[in-house]
Amino acid sequence: MSDQALSIEQLPSLPQVDRPTVSQTSRLPYDSQWSLFVSVVCACVLIAALGSILWFSITVPKLQRFEEPDRALDLMVSRMMEAQDGLSRSPEWQQWLAEWTMGSKDETYSQGIQWYRELAATTDDPLSTLRLAVLLGESGREKEALNEVQGWQDRGVPAALYEQLIVAAYGSQPLSTIQAADLQAMLAEAVPNGWFYNQLSARLARRGGHQALLATVEQQSAGNADRIQQWIRPLIVTEVICLMIGSVMLLGIVRLRGQRVDILRVHGPGVPPPWSGRTAVAVILRGGAFGALITVACMSVPTLEHSSVSALVIPLANLPLLILTYVQLLKPAGLTFWNGFGLRIKNSSHGRLACIIVAVIAAGLWGEWALGRATEVFNLTNHWTEWFDPNLVWASPAKLTVSVLEYVVFAPIFEEIAFRGLLYATLRRRLTFLPAAIISTSIFALAHGYSLIGFLSVFWSGFLWAWIYERTGSLIPGMVAHAMNNLLVCLTVMALLR
Repeated sequence: MSDQALSIEQLPSLPQVDRPTVSQTSRLPYDSQWSLFVSVVCACVLIAALGSILWFSITVPKLQRFEEPDRALDLMVSRMMEAQDGLSRSPEWQQWLAEWTMGSKDETYSQGIQWYRELAATTDDPLSTLRLAVLLGESGREKEALNEVQGWQDRGVPAALYEQLIVAAYGSQPLSTIQAADLQAMLAEAVPNGWFYNQLSARLARRGGHQALLATVEQQSAGNADRIQQWIRPLIVTEVICLMIGSVMLLGIVRLRGQRVDILRVHGPGVPPPWSGRTAVAVILRGGAFGALITVACMSVPTLEHSSVSALVIPLANLPLLILTYVQLLKPAGLTFWNGFGLRIKNSSHGRLACIIVAVIAAGLWGEWALGRATEVFNLTNHWTEWFDPNLVWASPAKLTVSVLEYVVFAPIFEEIAFRGLLYATLRRRLTFLPAAIISTSIFALAHGYSLIGFLSVFWSGFLWAWIYERTGSLIPGMVAHAMNNLLVCLTVMALLR
């Protein structure tokens, strides 16, 4: 969805100075030398917090952020390959949709090989190299698989056994029934059950002529693949339905943009907001600094992370910002949170609001699809640790509930208020849409601490939500689209890995 199609350039230009407001008739709060000093200190706290996130994301190797990266990568690659195996028995429409949204089996092999090369280079565990060799062998690169384990005879018993298994499975030497049976017994003792075990077992059974064992292994593999497809299929269908309906809404918006400029407006005042820009900056700095300090204090308590009370960390960290926003910005302007951020919509606008929300969700999905295609063209990959969340995969039901609550409820509400309702809206008092959206969205994306692809993904979403706030005057479309985006990610991770 291009800027031209959305008519961002056609937005009315606004004066480049603060508008007179109710609060400006008297002395503004935070308008003293002491307040200026406090604002500078708070700005330094926020810069330090953002700098720490960036420093951590750049300097700390991603594999060191997990206690058990080998276990996590084994689970993820195994489930991804099982999902791809299950597609071969799925209807053609599902195979086409899965390849369009998730990528082909060859791409999955390439990703898994790249990830395991990285892991094998940072660990002495020969099991990681064994799994790398299996991926190479199953993708048709048998010679490379043999090269990975060549010379392991001198590295101890496990490594010598792994070399023997790889040579037997992907080498050219004939394998007798007795040899295959002995290797199957050693395989069961040395390699954990899962996709890698099943692939080696099937190879050995096939080469040794053990048809009964081969049928059993293939049946087990098919069962695992079908169970994953039962969870993945509804998610793919849901995304496609949202994409189709939302695309129709997007086309309708584009067609009507020349006839009705306010077609998307569902609430006022919207942006620029009717409060002092100088006061808003002070509120953002103070509220953000207090929130950062509260977050650091909570993270320094190890027992809190594994407790259900951790669900209160996000609301508690945002409480100072909300209080200051109401006392210093909304109340002096005669507003509440409901009408100040467009959180209460007239009944007559509910239908239009629903159409707008679906259109925004579809625009987000189109953006993600386009980003995926661009990464293929430029040969870029998103590191697997950026979307592998241990709490969604291994945590107890109580902790899982807390994590989903944080991602799907708290994050959309508080992040939209902070980054769109306050930061972006305040920038719009001095700037036009494009620079205000780029600055606020860049800070929003940097605060997540992702690599380039993750940054671009978050940037696109934040830019889209800023645009829809500009046009509707309400944070509701951005909040719902934000929640839906996070929900789809959480459900995908849980369906594939949990």
